[in-house]
Amino acid sequence: MRKSFTKAARHLYVTQPTISKMVRDIEDELGMVLLDRSGKEIELTDAGKIVFEQSQKIVQSFAHLSDELSDLTHAKRGKLTIGLPPMIGIHFFPGILSKFRSNFPGIDLHIAEYGAKKVADSVSEGLLEVGATVGAFDQQLFDSFVFFDDAIRLVVHRSSPLAQKELISIKDLREESFIMFPDEFSLHGMITKCCDEAGYQPRIVFESSQWEFMLKMVSEGFGVAFLPESIIKKTVQETDSIVTIPLVNKELNWRLSMIWKKNHYLSYAARTWISETRSALIHG
Repeated sequence: MRKSFTKAARHLYVTQPTISKMVRDIEDELGMVLLDRSGKEIELTDAGKIVFEQSQKIVQSFAHLSDELSDLTHAKRGKLTIGLPPMIGIHFFPGILSKFRSNFPGIDLHIAEYGAKKVADSVSEGLLEVGATVGAFDQQLFDSFVFFDDAIRLVVHRSSPLAQKELISIKDLREESFIMFPDEFSLHGMITKCCDEAGYQPRIVFESSQWEFMLKMVSEGFGVAFLPESIIKKTVQETDSIVTIPLVNKELNWRLSMIWKKNHYLSYAARTWISETRSALIHG
């Protein structure tokens, strides 16, 4: 402690009367004398010593706060939950998630495994900051970047008359039994919308969130299914039981986007995720 108003004023680049008034204002507010001004040097009273000790803690806490906010600014700390549809997550994000955890160990990263429609709804409602979705969405509501665009193919049993076709339209499937993803998956809504435009409601006989199970059901002759071409190429070898056919309906595509709410605050962790995934998925 400098024990002098003059020295304190010089250190703080203010006038001595300003310092004196600030101290008296604090004394008046607390109702206690903090400084003994009777001697040649100013001394702390017992109350002044308590205020001095507590003020040092406040200064230290503010310094720690600045450090923690700096950590957030540099995405060293934070919590982030990302919405990922199962089929998208398993094919695009294992490596990205691993690298992100390694590069930003201070970020508490979680995955919400939802269908694409529920991901979009959750981001819209503010339950998630960011997530991956499929197909069209309200571009006035979301900011985004597209990271994959793929055609949807029909999967049929080889014994079906449809298996002989080189190209097929949704309107040709009126009499078929559909094996579909559940309603919370965007592809479900896309297909039912196409059927509605073709003048009929699809006869859905089975729903599953697991595309492997859907393929198994097709191979057993339960109905037809719809899957992205890239998924089929990676996982399905045309066998004695399964054939895949391209669709005329170009609006049925597996367009994948990372979305976040427009004009909405994003945490530094979310901003870092967007930057890192954009780089990895588009430029990597």
